Amino acid sequence: MLSAIVAIDRNGAIGKQGKLLCHMPADMKHFKEATMGHSIVMGRKTFESFPKGALPGRQNIVITRNRDYAAESVTVVHNVEEAIAAATMPGDVFIIGGEQIYRATFPMVNTIYLTVIDHKFKDVDAHFPRIDMRSWTITSQEEHPADDRNPYPFIFMTLQRKRSRK
Repeated sequence: MLSAIVAIDRNGAIGKQGKLLCHMPADMKHFKEATMGHSIVMGRKTFESFPKGALPGRQNIVITRNRDYAAESVTVVHNVEEAIAAATMPGDVFIIGGEQIYRATFPMVNTIYLTVIDHKFKDVDAHFPRIDMRSWTITSQEEHPADDRNPYPFIFMTLQRKRSRK
């Protein structure tokens, strides 16, 4: 199964200038718990935004057009099909960004682990594909207020793609 995990603001923004919208420790913990022990697929820019390199406890798969690209502790591939084929860890394969990778894989994704940050950020330059809720079922939803560590209210949601009737 192919899953996406993402934090968006009220307008569907996911980042600005190669960085996350804001620092939300609760979302970081949620991300780690969901992806630990799984294969994670990302673009090169997303990978290079990690301050300590590859995320431990997961198979890091990086998609890049650069045929000479190499990085420590990652599997380098050159397209989405290669990324999915390269995934060796059990369970879901998680798409973790950025915008181009989300767009390329969105039609194949069965589950979205979505964090909705209740804020509209300015000067954003990366967005998640528009989610047409007629095609998805909310299977879980957990609301959280802002607190001393998380500056904005947020909702953790799990969305499951509805099966088409044929």
